[in-house]
Amino acid sequence: MLPRDVISTGSLILRPPVDGDAEAIAKSCDDPVTAHFFPLFPSPYEVKDAREHLARVAATWEAGGADYAITENGQYAGSVAIRPPDQWGTAAIGYVVAPWARGRNVATTAARALTDWAFDHGVRRVELEAALENVASLRVAYKAGFLEEGRRRDAKRLRDGRYTDMVTFARLAGDAVPPAEPYLPFFEGGQLSDGVVRLTPLEVADAADYHRMMTDPTVAAYSMSPAGTPEDDERRCRHTGYWWVSGQRVELAIRDAASGAFAGHVQLTQVVPALGQAMIGYSLVPEFRKKGYMTRAVTLLVDWAFANTALHRIVAGTETGNAASHAVLERAGFSREGVHRELFAKPDGRRVDDVAWSRLRPA
Repeated sequence: MLPRDVISTGSLILRPPVDGDAEAIAKSCDDPVTAHFFPLFPSPYEVKDAREHLARVAATWEAGGADYAITENGQYAGSVAIRPPDQWGTAAIGYVVAPWARGRNVATTAARALTDWAFDHGVRRVELEAALENVASLRVAYKAGFLEEGRRRDAKRLRDGRYTDMVTFARLAGDAVPPAEPYLPFFEGGQLSDGVVRLTPLEVADAADYHRMMTDPTVAAYSMSPAGTPEDDERRCRHTGYWWVSGQRVELAIRDAASGAFAGHVQLTQVVPALGQAMIGYSLVPEFRKKGYMTRAVTLLVDWAFANTALHRIVAGTETGNAASHAVLERAGFSREGVHRELFAKPDGRRVDDVAWSRLRPA
């Protein structure tokens, strides 16, 4: 049985919810983002639903769990709860942040504080699960010190009827909590631009353009893998937020700054923190080639990486015959390092050489 303590953490107070929270809970849970990722919530979510929730909260406490209202400056900011621990001392945590309190680390602060409090009261392991497309919740998990343990494929259905992967996390009592800052931070303001091109996170809305680009004969000729189906490429675009927040890679759409039209794709992949190294890759749709867009995009991304991450080396690999790609890298400040003989396997069974390039962090 967990005590009904009041927990103070930073600017937040976690306290057991009261009847007076019902209206704020209803407004919070009726939010479209919340409704999308919590498909079992009633929709529309009304005050009567909030009062039914408050009745279930009482049962959570009686069963040995804890369910708190998060308040900031006396105002309701969300909810955070931990289920009753099982016979092995394992409990699960969950949270909802009110729309008016987002962007202020409310969930991160509350989740970390409630987990630490649970450890102080005998809980041994706290688990957390977030939808792969719920990037905000994924960020909370990493920043609150949870370690990713795996992914449950197509484990739950969202409000729109699609199934989505669920990413699983856990913290153990005694775990060292890693720094809150990610290895690959998100862009400040959500994009990079030099006034001619804009780089924005690759999104589901880009899937059709991305597929058209990857099936273009010029792009396909130098691709490392066979072209995917439209469904494959849509699924890839749904993964990009998870890849970025987990530090695996950065996947970006290149856009014409004036019109917002999709011009291509650029990525940082094969991120190796121990070496301070990542690889850059890129492609353009035919109508935006030979306009200098790719040189601008590569330069923007590499300059950002050196200014905002611990990366020391950005590398690239190109086939010996890909003169256009060689020219992009030279204009973007890369130096040729050598040749990996017969590295790339082609569909016809041939193997071709790879020209290795790198750009180093400025001294």
